[in-house]
Amino acid sequence: MKRLRGKSLHLTAGPILLSILSATVPHDSAWSQAARTIKLIVGVAPGGISDTLARLLADEIGRTQGVTMIVENRPGAGTAIATEGVSRAMPDGNTILFVASSFVINPHLKKLSYDPLTSFEPICQVARSPHLVLVNDASPYRGLADLLSAARAKPGDLTMARNGPATGQHIAFELLKRAAGIDMTYVPYSGSVPVINALLGNHVAAAIADYGDAAQLLKAGKLRPLATASRARIEALPNVPTIAESGYEDYEKEGSQGIVAPAKTPKENVAQLIDWFTAALQTPAFATSLEKLGLLGVRNCGDDFAAYLRKGYNEYGRIIREANIKVR
Repeated sequence: MKRLRGKSLHLTAGPILLSILSATVPHDSAWSQAARTIKLIVGVAPGGISDTLARLLADEIGRTQGVTMIVENRPGAGTAIATEGVSRAMPDGNTILFVASSFVINPHLKKLSYDPLTSFEPICQVARSPHLVLVNDASPYRGLADLLSAARAKPGDLTMARNGPATGQHIAFELLKRAAGIDMTYVPYSGSVPVINALLGNHVAAAIADYGDAAQLLKAGKLRPLATASRARIEALPNVPTIAESGYEDYEKEGSQGIVAPAKTPKENVAQLIDWFTAALQTPAFATSLEKLGLLGVRNCGDDFAAYLRKGYNEYGRIIREANIKVR
């Protein structure tokens, strides 16, 4: 009987062991299992538009896809600290990076350990933030032509504010100077709030700011938009022309937000991430949240996002060289 009992135990151990192994080994190479935790790294401090957008995306994906996505802020060096960290992360799709225009600007200004075009796998561009040329409501300038004519009449006298230096808005300003053949003085501030306050206080003649930063003051009539730097007009501001429509047909600059993963992340994991972010961007609730932030939704993923990043990298680099923009 002992021999029979031992044999019986041996025969049943095989299926039990297989059952245990099948429960612990993933069946899906795209790691879509609910227990997965993904870190979304943001290179700025909590509270700004980029951080808010990242958290909205993480919450939406967690709610609809059954995965845990947490946002981790790693501010410093103009987002370079976070970017370098993610470039060295394990390429398994569990650590991804929220990127903005600084992603393709920084490598032209400082020596870095990563290349934005080769050190990462593009996932999706998720939003864009139009730049606006603004004045306060008491300004004598009613349109962009008025401001530029005054700048030509008094070279160097008029001032244009924006956070910087070497931000996307600073580069947009330098591009406008060259396109319009004007000489205005760039006044850098440490962030969007000081820029808007300087404009409201009439300390500067004009500013280049993101629509999202100025939207509420525009609605209140305290700021006046002269033009948008985007290729198309902003839907919420249908009467505000683009800079291209104002006679500078090749002009186009705007902020951009997106998601990338470390290079060599498996293709199936990249595809899974693209599916998740694409689904999040299509929900009505997320579209409403974007509108409140003054952002425009974009579903530009994979190879298309890679091409967009390459174009931005080349264009920003050209303007930085031509304007001799440097950072200390």
